[in-house]
Amino acid sequence: MNFGIMLQLEILKRVLHDRFQLAVAFSEGSILYRETIAAPVEGVGHYEPLRHYAEVHLLLEPGEPGSGLTFGSSVHVDELALNWQRLILTHLAERRHRGVLTGSELTDTRITLIGGRAHEKHTEGGDFREATYRAVRQGLMSGRSILLEPVFSFTLSVPQENIGRAISDIQRRYGEAGVEELSGGIAVVTGHVPAATLGDYAQELSGYTHGEGRLSVSLRGYEPCHDAEEVMERMAYDPEADIQAPSWSVFCSHGAGYPVPWYQVRDHMHIDTGWRPAIQTDSGADDTEDETLQGYAALIDREPPEDTRDFKERSRDFFRGERELEDIFVRTYGERRDRTQESERKRVINAPGTTVHYRKPVPYDPEKDKSYILVDGYNVIYARPELQELASHDIKAARDRLMDILLNFQGYRSEIVILVFDAYRVSGGTERVMRYGGQLDVVYTREAETADQYIERTAHKLSRNSRVTVATSDAVEQVIIFAGGALRMSAGELWAEIEHTDELIRAEVERLNIAARSK
Repeated sequence: MNFGIMLQLEILKRVLHDRFQLAVAFSEGSILYRETIAAPVEGVGHYEPLRHYAEVHLLLEPGEPGSGLTFGSSVHVDELALNWQRLILTHLAERRHRGVLTGSELTDTRITLIGGRAHEKHTEGGDFREATYRAVRQGLMSGRSILLEPVFSFTLSVPQENIGRAISDIQRRYGEAGVEELSGGIAVVTGHVPAATLGDYAQELSGYTHGEGRLSVSLRGYEPCHDAEEVMERMAYDPEADIQAPSWSVFCSHGAGYPVPWYQVRDHMHIDTGWRPAIQTDSGADDTEDETLQGYAALIDREPPEDTRDFKERSRDFFRGERELEDIFVRTYGERRDRTQESERKRVINAPGTTVHYRKPVPYDPEKDKSYILVDGYNVIYARPELQELASHDIKAARDRLMDILLNFQGYRSEIVILVFDAYRVSGGTERVMRYGGQLDVVYTREAETADQYIERTAHKLSRNSRVTVATSDAVEQVIIFAGGALRMSAGELWAEIEHTDELIRAEVERLNIAARSK
C-alpha cells in the first residue's frame, strides 16, 4: 500500500471519529468464498426428542451459476399437509446455509422438498425448522461439494510496450487475458481473474507503466476455486464440530431422544421417498451408496431360471464346481497355499438319517476353533427374487429382511456369520460394524473400499487360524478367495443352505411337539 493511499485512509478515520464518534480500522480484507454441490443428492433430517416429531427429505441439485438458492416442493398434499410444506420452504429461505468445506455460504443450488412426515399430536412448527436445517446439512455431508471464489472481469489499458508484461501478470494470477484493441500506442486488454490473486495489482500496474496504466474491474461471478485445497487447509473448517449447523439427527427410543450421526441417518429414517441418483457410466459417478445399489438393481431385469434340484443335487453340483475351480486355479497360478488342511470327508447334518455333501469342509474342532461365513450382502440380496422385488422399492427393508434371515440361520449353525454391505461411495464414510439382534455382525465398508475388498482382507486374516467361507457369485472374487486359503460358495448355494437349515429347524420343532404331546 503506497503512502498516498495510507494518508487518505488516515484522513478518513479522523473524519469518521470527529463527526460520528466512530472508531474504525482498515485492513487488506479477505476473500468471501461460497460453496455449491457437484451432483444431486438427497438430504434427510429427523427431529424426534420426547413429544416432538418431524422428518424432512430434500433433493439438493446444482443450479445455474449466479442463480443463488431456489426452493420448491414436489410432495402431494396427501403425503404432507400444505401448511407443513409451506413452513419447510419458509425455513429453507430464512437463513444462509453453510457449506461443509469451509463453512462458506451455500449458493447456486436448487432445493426441492420430496418427502416429509408429521405427527398428529406431537409435531410443532419448531420441529420442522430443526429437521429442515439438518436435512440440508446431511445432504451436503453425503454429497460432493465445490468451493467457489469470486472472479473479476477486467479492462486494462497499458502502453503498447507493456502488453506482454500485463498479459503475463494476469496469467500468473490464474486469469485469462487477451488484447481487444490497439490504438494510438495504447492497448486495451480484457479478461477475467480470481479476486484472491488480483490483490493490489492496480498499484503494481501504476508503477511499471509510470502512471499511464488504468485498471477497472467488475464482478463476473463465482466460479470453482483455483486453489481449493490450500484454502480449505488454511481455513481448517470442521463441519461436524459446527454446533450452529448440525448434521446429525435426533431419534426417539424408550421415551428418550438420542443423536444419530449424518452417515447413519438413512438407516434410521421413517420414510423412503424412492429417490435414487441416476446410474453413471464414467469416472464422475455420484459418490453415494445408492448408486452402488443401482448397479445391483440392474440384475432384477434378468430372470434366473427355475432351479428344480433338491438339496443333495445342489450339494453334488457345488462340490463338483469346487474341484473344477481348484483345477483352474492350479493350472493358472500353481498350487495354492493350504492354510486349512482341507478334507474330503463328509459332514453330518443334525437331522435323522441325513448325511450329505453340501460343501467341501475342513476338519476343525468346534469346541476350540471358529468357522466364519463372510456374506456379500447386496450380491446375496439380488440373488433372491423376493428380495430383488423388495429392494426395487425399499433397499433398507431388503437389508433388514436379509439380516433377519441370517440371524435365524446363524442361531442354528456353528458358523459365525459376518454380513458385509458396500458403502464405498459414501463420501467421508468410515467403516461401521453393528451387532444386529445381539448376534449377527453387520459391516458397512468405509469410503473407497468395496465389499469385495473388505471380504478379501478379512478372509485373508481369519483363514490363518480358522475356517472361512465366502458367499458371493463374483467369479473373480472366487479365484482370489482360493488364493487366500478360504472356501467359497455362490449366493444360490447360500440360499440353499438357508432353506435346508429352515427345514431342520421345522423338523426339530415338530419332533419336540410330538415328544411333548406323548407325555
